Amino acid sequence: MSSANAEKGIENMKRSIRGIIPAILTPLTEDGELDIGLLTKLTEYLASSGAHGFFVGGTTAEGAYLSAEQRRLIFETVKEVSGGRQFLCLAALQPSTPQVVREMHMMEDLKPDFFVAVTPFYGAKDQATIKEHFTVLARESPVPLILYNIPGRTQSPMAVETVLELSHLDNVAGIKDSSGDFTFFSRGFLGEYPDRFEWIMGEDLLDASALLLGARSIVTGLANIRVEHYITMFKAAEEGNAAKVKECQRIVNQYRSIFSVCPSTKANAAVKAGAAYFGRATRRMIMTGLNLTDSEYAGVEKILSGIDR
Repeated sequence: MSSANAEKGIENMKRSIRGIIPAILTPLTEDGELDIGLLTKLTEYLASSGAHGFFVGGTTAEGAYLSAEQRRLIFETVKEVSGGRQFLCLAALQPSTPQVVREMHMMEDLKPDFFVAVTPFYGAKDQATIKEHFTVLARESPVPLILYNIPGRTQSPMAVETVLELSHLDNVAGIKDSSGDFTFFSRGFLGEYPDRFEWIMGEDLLDASALLLGARSIVTGLANIRVEHYITMFKAAEEGNAAKVKECQRIVNQYRSIFSVCPSTKANAAVKAGAAYFGRATRRMIMTGLNLTDSEYAGVEKILSGIDR
């Protein structure tokens, strides 16, 4: 990354990663094309409900299966509809360092506030390889970089020590932790790192735990279904109302129980079905083998209809 880009990255980092950040899903038509109408509706719902940022092209969005053209169109739509109300994180879910670098440069003109990248995948990687990967990405990224730890998808978990070392790179803004390992999150959060570096919780079952520990950022896929209780939870945490934070977490847990109606491989499909229940998506997945069956969808409907909102 040039010195000009480095300065730009540091300047952009003044836009704080803070608050509730929906990992927006990808609505599709029944024939598998992007449904821009539903994406617009979903974005406006989340933006007008008080979301603080958007996580675009990530796991909930089926990001690894999107073409570059699709990612571009999705990001452009979210950016236009949100109209500057939220900061925008754009994920580049590619398996190798050169591929991520190419994608970041190709998408640079979209002007995201942050790029997001996972550890190299398609085979487990050691910590030295992971550190080299993110060091290169931080140097090459035209905007601040968010690390993304999701070992269930990449098979390459990050060590706490690796994250803390990378946190001191000038162009690294934070980490989204979707490991579901609160020991990892707590050790890291209570570790030594620059004030500008953010620990972002990415597992819905641990949102209250993270906020009560002092975390300031949540990325959530379930917000595609209902985001209001997340906004309430975050405000309660800011106000020091632990009881309200816990109450909101109980509601989150009810929504997350939709995962119980289908195999774990269909978790994203359950989220999409939940958004479809409220008219902001269809049930169609990019890989149709992951579509919920009618019986599974009925299970999602039953759970959602029984939640007192």
